[in-house]
Amino acid sequence: MSDIEKKEQPFIGYEYKEVVTSANEASFLMDGYKNFGWVMDENMNSGLTDKILDSHAQVVLRLKRDRKIMNRMELTRLQRNFEFCLKEIAHLEGLKTTQALFYALTVGIIGTAFMAGSVFAVIAEPPRIALCIILAIPAFVGWAAPYFIYRAKVRQKTEQLNLLIEEKEDEIFSICEKGNKLLY
Repeated sequence: MSDIEKKEQPFIGYEYKEVVTSANEASFLMDGYKNFGWVMDENMNSGLTDKILDSHAQVVLRLKRDRKIMNRMELTRLQRNFEFCLKEIAHLEGLKTTQALFYALTVGIIGTAFMAGSVFAVIAEPPRIALCIILAIPAFVGWAAPYFIYRAKVRQKTEQLNLLIEEKEDEIFSICEKGNKLLY
């Protein structure tokens, strides 16, 4: 009888995590989560890179980690800090356009109000053409200006927030470095 050679493979219990993100952030997140013991689940992520055609598309990263990993509690704490910093960066990115959008919409609405006044002036009995022209000028300015106001405010806010975003990114790299030291 032939002996069947049986290789003992130690049992490894895994914990699993799914992260939904945009395709352009996927690589950054995969690199970050590696520092906390997470690896891509090769059973679920086959063909992930083939499916990323649009950089704004949402992708699901399926990760796994050994349940008996050393320093698990500290790695989990660092991972939470990492995720919190990511949320803060996303919030700061959103703030770049919020104020600009508010100013642009306000000016556009005021321009529309002037246009309404201009229309009412021309349809009044008797028509007040001079008042119509006087009200139409700020109306057209109010319709054209929001584009330039939006761009200027976004540029201004971006300059203010980029320093904060860079500080958060430095904090993320520091957290990842600490996690990596705990692993190896």
